[in-house]
Amino acid sequence: MKDKKRAMGRGLGAILSAESKATINSATDEGADKFVGNIVEVALEDIYPNPTQPRTYFDEKALNELAQSIKNLGVIQPITLRKDGERFEIISGERRYRATKIAGLTTIPAYIRLVNDQELLEMALVENIQREDLDAIEIALTYHRLLEEIGLTQENLSQRIGKDRSTITNSIRLLRLNPDIQNAIRSGEISAGHGRAIISLESEEDQQVLFDLIIKEKLNVRQAEQAAAALKNPKSPAAKKAKVELSNNYKKAQKTIADILDVKVEIKSSGNGKKGKIVLDFKNEEELEYILSHIK
Repeated sequence: MKDKKRAMGRGLGAILSAESKATINSATDEGADKFVGNIVEVALEDIYPNPTQPRTYFDEKALNELAQSIKNLGVIQPITLRKDGERFEIISGERRYRATKIAGLTTIPAYIRLVNDQELLEMALVENIQREDLDAIEIALTYHRLLEEIGLTQENLSQRIGKDRSTITNSIRLLRLNPDIQNAIRSGEISAGHGRAIISLESEEDQQVLFDLIIKEKLNVRQAEQAAAALKNPKSPAAKKAKVELSNNYKKAQKTIADILDVKVEIKSSGNGKKGKIVLDFKNEEELEYILSHIK
């Protein structure tokens, strides 16, 4: 009774009756109009997560912070559920559902939808794509599932989510990277832009070389693209430019040596980060002697 008063006090509607939980399973069932499209309170014990939910990681600290907010203010944005017999499957809002349980509440405000399995998966996947805190690999996996499991074409998917086809294609290509590189993208060690530079290389060996170089030399995306060009064609103009475009570490070393010796210094990298050379400019023998005196 206490939970019902709390729900009604919020103006969110009554907790679902036992009858509605048991008998209303489609939009044509008697009484469906009482809760479909409206906000109602649903007991947490009657709710279960979607096993095909695209999102698999929930930050514990963020969940506890949300739980504290819910304790103070309640659930501000209702979750969305699918009616499944006497229980309810989460379409979107699993994070809010988990935090509400942590907060010690027994019910949560929700919108109820009557959808089939395919519609449920599509809604969960599309809702997932719109999130701002997903990593590039999660997004790519979601695109792939919409294409493979739902059967959408890239054109249809592009229209539904408002993304260019090229964006979808480039995203899915990241799934061809080896697991270590994908994990580096997921953890934020490298960006999706780095991943696209790596996947532009055909051989897995070259991809690994470039990945190792990006990590070791802390290359930005532009530098990674130039290094990829150098690996594809060492004699190309782009490769020569890649050698000129040094990593920040090399640039710092180049400046330090130049300041110490007071001469022009050029560090040339091989492009794979394993070797290189330092070129010192001198105008005459006197300047050479000056350099040697500082090296000794």
